Amino acid sequence: MKQLSQRVAVVTGAGSGIGRALSVLLAQRGCRLALADIDQSGLDQTRELVTAKGAVASVHVVDVSNRERMQAFAAEVQSAHGGVQVLINNAGVSVGATFRDHTLEDFEWLMGINFWGVVYGCKFFLPALLASDEAHIVNLSSLFGLVGVPMQSSYCASKFAVRGFSESLRVELSGTRVGLTCVHPGGVATNIAARSRIHGDQATHARHAQIVKQFRRMLPPERAAEKIIAGIERGRSRVLITRETYLLDLAKRVFPVGANRLVQWSWQRAQH
Repeated sequence: MKQLSQRVAVVTGAGSGIGRALSVLLAQRGCRLALADIDQSGLDQTRELVTAKGAVASVHVVDVSNRERMQAFAAEVQSAHGGVQVLINNAGVSVGATFRDHTLEDFEWLMGINFWGVVYGCKFFLPALLASDEAHIVNLSSLFGLVGVPMQSSYCASKFAVRGFSESLRVELSGTRVGLTCVHPGGVATNIAARSRIHGDQATHARHAQIVKQFRRMLPPERAAEKIIAGIERGRSRVLITRETYLLDLAKRVFPVGANRLVQWSWQRAQH
């Protein structure tokens, strides 16, 4: 997109993490904002931050996995702002468990948010985006949308699905005024690990506690948001965030079998 000032930007998962950082940066760019999250308290905090930057912002409590609510959300944004030019499907959750221990209920819950939330966002906001002089969609995949890892079968499934969906939709939108960027973050210091649903034995919970500690030392969400905004402005088809994402992306393209074996070796080593 050539210009973000005075554009209407929709951000899901805006109550914390990358979603909040994106909202603040978009406010600094002069965007009007429609902020969505299931967490009212987090939304209110984000609204305070963006209005302090001078932005006009509406707040919407939304479960992105709910089809009817997402359809109503699109109508609310149209009514409040008169259109949409930027859609960022950022909301996401995780479950830490081997597939054997993973409940089907949690698998469905995660897919509802991480995958169907993206699909619903694109489906219900697309008419408004196509009606704009220029517009852009951002779908959040992950490093785990590039490589499958243990204990994250549902998360990887959802993020691989977002990647495939985004690639297909991008081709369909070629020739229109709507661009699409798929984002693959690696380790970013958000609350997603701390809020994960965990299943398994004591050792599983101990490993997860270590992961939560590591997340605090990872890339700040503000840095990730800067890269995403740059991707929108430059019309990038995808954005990779963090060194490990670049390295694993290269490994998967050059040595696909070797990259998978490296993940398997690391997993087996961690079991002893």
